[in-house]
Amino acid sequence: MSVLCGAECVMVLGCTRWLWRRCTHVGSDDSDSWPLATPDEFDPVPRLCRLILAVYEPDLRIPECVVKRVSYEQTLGRAPPYLIYLDHQHRDIVLAVRGLNLVKESDYELLLDNKLGMQMFDGGYVHHGLLKSAIWLLNQEGETLKRLWLDNGAHYNMVFVGHSLGSGVVSLLTLILVNHRDLLGGIPRTKIRCYALAPARCMSLNLAVKYADVIHSVVLQDDFLPRTATPLEDIFKSIFCLPCLLFLVCLRDTFIPEGRKLRDPRRLYAPGRIYHIVERKFCRCGRYPPEVRTAIPVDGRFEHIVLSCNATSDHGIIWIEREAQKALERMKESSSETITTAPKVQKLERLQTIEKEHKDALERAVSLNVPHAVNTSEEASEDQKPEEAPQSEAEHVSETRSKSTSGRTNWDHVVQKLFKKNESGDIQLNREANALN
Repeated sequence: MSVLCGAECVMVLGCTRWLWRRCTHVGSDDSDSWPLATPDEFDPVPRLCRLILAVYEPDLRIPECVVKRVSYEQTLGRAPPYLIYLDHQHRDIVLAVRGLNLVKESDYELLLDNKLGMQMFDGGYVHHGLLKSAIWLLNQEGETLKRLWLDNGAHYNMVFVGHSLGSGVVSLLTLILVNHRDLLGGIPRTKIRCYALAPARCMSLNLAVKYADVIHSVVLQDDFLPRTATPLEDIFKSIFCLPCLLFLVCLRDTFIPEGRKLRDPRRLYAPGRIYHIVERKFCRCGRYPPEVRTAIPVDGRFEHIVLSCNATSDHGIIWIEREAQKALERMKESSSETITTAPKVQKLERLQTIEKEHKDALERAVSLNVPHAVNTSEEASEDQKPEEAPQSEAEHVSETRSKSTSGRTNWDHVVQKLFKKNESGDIQLNREANALN
């Protein structure tokens, strides 16, 4: 009898401890040890948020800078609506993709076209439906982006930005372009930037760390989407009972060891470097002046669901834009008060720090035995010879161009070179080639 009472006490204490840890875990705990971001690196985020809002509503102040605007009727459900914008002031060529539309079946079809471990890409796993959408987008706009970059003297940056569903599309689009920069006029890797706002988990951990120098994820406080590894199709099937699902996922993930999560090659994560906007603290009411923390986390990469009434509201692009602007203004005010050296010296030091953080993250992934993790020597060798390709690959590209009746690059064939073979030995996504064309 006493043994049973002891076991019951242990179970009660264990459940109480779990409940306390879950209820007291707030969004700021995920980035508590991260350094603060600088105004220079975070400066593009608020204006890119406004470009995303312009995709939702056509209200740009300078409409002549919009090169192309594409609606649902024109995408035929293959991708969310988007616009291509030429920002002369900041020398950016911007492709902005909107987020999920709850009344559009085509958006749900993109999310549902996936299952865990279905699609391999560049040594890791990615979301199948979002990759198809990225390929379609490149087939449609690859020549336009190339022309814009060459016509402006190659002095402009190529910037991709997306919100929610669109963040997954532009992240995988960036992965493709980084591996085939010569097909966009030989654009350097340093000229490519991707900003994923309220990002979906769309790639495995090794890819998220490997491409952290070009992909930047922006997360507002308690946003649920970057924190749950639950497949997107399960999340949006339960959209009308999302709090219940988040609670069950939180309960399940509590009993999964951290090492097991890291060793799972099929587990998807939010892409790239993460910028976390923090504006609320534990046991304090209301919003505080926001601050932005940044890092390239490997272990503990937003793995804990936050049981918060703001978990869904923090996903909205309007709140992200508002708080990002406040945080940027606050950073500029504080930096103007503390700057004691020339700005050029500070920018150089910060650049060296960013590069070192990326190398440290790559080494950390290798030390934690993350599947298919890339070490710093491999990453350096790839950067030293970005434009060199095997003879067979060059012949394949030329053959693809000759077969294209319109003279445009067919990204379906280009992307297939990065795919890995599945267990049956067949190249994946071949069955989708005709549909994508």
